[in-house]
Amino acid sequence: MIRSAITISTVPESVGGPFVYHGDLETGIAAAAETGFDGVEIFPTHANDIDGFLLRGWLQKHSIQLAAMGTGAGWLTRKLRLTDPDPLVRAAGRDFIGGIVDFAGGFGAPAIIGSMQGRYGDGVTRDQALDWLRAELNQLGPRAHAHGVPLLYEPLNRYETNLFNTLSEAADFLETLNTRNVKLLADLFHMNVEEVDLAESIRKAGHTIGHVHFADSNRRAIGFGHTAAKPIAQALMDVGYGGFVSGEIFPWPDPQTAAEKTLESFRASFRR
Repeated sequence: MIRSAITISTVPESVGGPFVYHGDLETGIAAAAETGFDGVEIFPTHANDIDGFLLRGWLQKHSIQLAAMGTGAGWLTRKLRLTDPDPLVRAAGRDFIGGIVDFAGGFGAPAIIGSMQGRYGDGVTRDQALDWLRAELNQLGPRAHAHGVPLLYEPLNRYETNLFNTLSEAADFLETLNTRNVKLLADLFHMNVEEVDLAESIRKAGHTIGHVHFADSNRRAIGFGHTAAKPIAQALMDVGYGGFVSGEIFPWPDPQTAAEKTLESFRASFRR
């Protein structure tokens, strides 16, 4: 069953970014549940900055699930990336992500690697960067598997990374890994920049998709841009996708309106 989720960030530096609720986690969870979402996707400052006991209580109280956890604060606040030429930075990035893998995995949720993948250049060749990325994913994938969840890798648009920008390129790369526990995150905003046909790209990626970011062409809630959501929803249903569709979007024109529009569009798109 495809389920809905909305984003909550606890990272002060992310204000102005594509997260609907910001700040107090309990307040965001309560608002998401009251609006009608099945889950929340959390963007934390660090795995150690969230009290797991309290989080479990809030989720149970509001009958909502943890859909996924982002790792991007490792880049945003610490400039950690898995393709950094400094092995100490790569190791610190792996540890940062690993902590979130373990924390989220304890709730049956996957961790997302997006901005922390980094890029090549400045003396680092593409092949070298991909070798480093491959090595890190081969360590982090099994770590997620120990919790019974996948590790999520997110292709980003060309302005954010020069590693992989499309689902097909990233899917081919996953085939070179030793681990089979890394899945793709299909982000509709990034796909709008890079893919020729979003629905067809999803059909081709098929079972490699493990999570979806439900965002319009302008990174606002679906319905506030020009993305045709129904063909995309049909493609996800056609390939048997059964995970979360999460609104990683700008809180425009305000957080609650963005959340309500996301859920309205989700229900309209995935209604059979």
